[in-house]
Amino acid sequence: MTDMLIDGVYREGEPIADTKAPAGDIAQMWTRRQFEAALVNPANRRKLSVIIVGTGLAGAAAGATMGEAGYQVKSFCYQDSPRRAHSIAAQGGINAAKNYKGDGDSVFRLFYDTVKGGDYRSRETNVYRLAEVSADIIDQCVAQGVPFAREYGGLLDNRSFGGVQVSRTFYARGQTGQQLLIGAYQALERQVAAGTVEMFARHEMLEVVMVEGVARGIIARNMVTGEIETHLADVVVLATGGYGNVFFLSTNAMGSNVTAAWRAHRQGAYFANPSYTQIHPTCIPQAGEHQSKLTLMSESLRNDGRIWVPKRAEDCEKDPREIPEEDRDYYLERIYPGFGNLVPRDIASRQAKNMCDEGRGVGPAVDGVRRGVYLDFADAIGRLGEDAVRAKYGNLFDMYERIAGENPYEVPMRIYPAVHYTMGGLWVDYDLQSTIPGLFVAGEANFSDHGANRLGASALMQGLADGYFVLPNTIRDYLAKGPFEKLSDDHPEVVAARRSVEDRIHKFLTTGGTRSVDSYHKELGKIMWEKCGMERTDSGLREAIEEIRALRADFWSNVRVLGSAEGLNQALERAGRVADFLELGELMCIDALHRNESCGGHFRAESQTEDGEALRHDDEYAYVAAWEWGGEGGAPVLHKEDLVYEFIELKQRSYK
Repeated sequence: MTDMLIDGVYREGEPIADTKAPAGDIAQMWTRRQFEAALVNPANRRKLSVIIVGTGLAGAAAGATMGEAGYQVKSFCYQDSPRRAHSIAAQGGINAAKNYKGDGDSVFRLFYDTVKGGDYRSRETNVYRLAEVSADIIDQCVAQGVPFAREYGGLLDNRSFGGVQVSRTFYARGQTGQQLLIGAYQALERQVAAGTVEMFARHEMLEVVMVEGVARGIIARNMVTGEIETHLADVVVLATGGYGNVFFLSTNAMGSNVTAAWRAHRQGAYFANPSYTQIHPTCIPQAGEHQSKLTLMSESLRNDGRIWVPKRAEDCEKDPREIPEEDRDYYLERIYPGFGNLVPRDIASRQAKNMCDEGRGVGPAVDGVRRGVYLDFADAIGRLGEDAVRAKYGNLFDMYERIAGENPYEVPMRIYPAVHYTMGGLWVDYDLQSTIPGLFVAGEANFSDHGANRLGASALMQGLADGYFVLPNTIRDYLAKGPFEKLSDDHPEVVAARRSVEDRIHKFLTTGGTRSVDSYHKELGKIMWEKCGMERTDSGLREAIEEIRALRADFWSNVRVLGSAEGLNQALERAGRVADFLELGELMCIDALHRNESCGGHFRAESQTEDGEALRHDDEYAYVAAWEWGGEGGAPVLHKEDLVYEFIELKQRSYK
């Protein structure tokens, strides 16, 4: 490890590598790994216990599958029901390489598109496996009764999403995430009824229990009674989603947070690529300072909607219906004729920002700037008819009208980019195990599949792939080492973990400051959006690091949390989450500062082509940045996992 701080903010440690993926032909790796993983016979499964934190697609699927296999499963969520997990918000669809349209799709093409879409910053082995099991996901969900859209002949329908030129996205109108979650939820509840899964709703995980360096349980707070509970098991799975709410304004559910992953990080789990944040181009623009959440409009709308802004800034206040065709700039179709409105999300988002920065944004001004572009369905309605458009997108149009107060069948929608998904997360190997033995991570909470940018309709795919097919096959290799030593609540390391949670809660409630938790969260979010958002600079990131450090110091001395630890206390819940966001935000800025290149959602102003596109530097940065916790007041330690591309050629990403 280097003694001197690099850039004044971090140290570099030993390299890290994934040692679990078998060598050889990538098409045979997953089959070989499943065979090599040790088995656990049914009688022994009943003696082994698993904790799964999170009940979104990854967590619910893993809980249902492992319960069905016969393990003793404890499932935790902070919502009042697993059905309220944020997976329901993914509306547009789920990818699978079935080639139903006969347009040239294949497992390898889905693999290629995903690696290219991730700007060559994802791990080949994991992405190929994702593409390989994608077809099985669709079959599983159809068997569960998920009502996918069908063609006139009864076959499952497909549509296109950004970044690809084939139709591989299966969908259930604009409710795909909700319908998939209902399927996983029903499977989970079946195991609850069978007695293999014990459900703990309204419980928030606040610490990982570590015994002799191995994850053996969690400390959770009953959010209704306030009781601090100890739960022990043979293995722990985190499926707790992403951390987009570090920006305060995002498309995430208000309760979405980073606490479970961050508590694990502080215990020794490396955090990989934290600065890789996806900005979604198709969100309803911010209406004013009063907002605490932004609303996502499905990317599927870009199949039939055309995106444009006025050519002249003086037309931006006009009714869009009064702007003639020759005065409209369909800028994505102009700049990227090969993909048009279906360019990947990072490119569509950045170009929308560019149009608004030029003074050609539309809609009401917020802080003096019009942040919106038009998404126009007039051509689609003229070509297909309003009824056909209503059948495909009706619930999305209704949602837009309720929020924006305009009828999108008559007036073009207004959209603008917003924080949506995080590609970074806890580092995992091919088996989805973190750097902490016995701690596995699934879904958006891990970093493994999307590189620097997530293609549309791949989040649902990864969540269900991890939960139904990957984790149940790889975790058994770890569990086959059992039986494990039985622990009691009075074990010294278990007691210490519980005490750390109690001390932290006591600190929040006794600081007695003058500022609300939300005021800190809003200030952090503004720093992150302005200086670690769609465009980053060296000077801006350095300023952000100092500002976040000062804000965090003020938080711990001046935050005011009302109420008590006994019973429901949402201010206390938010305090813990914001405290973790304040630490994560600094690491995100450090990660963005050290990576002096542009790739996917990470756009450094100092690294771009002559025409303003992202410019990667593969000779310097073709690696995963896995960060180790540096201790209280210490600098984080960077461990690099080299990305080796054997099956796909590295090239600059182009959609023109």
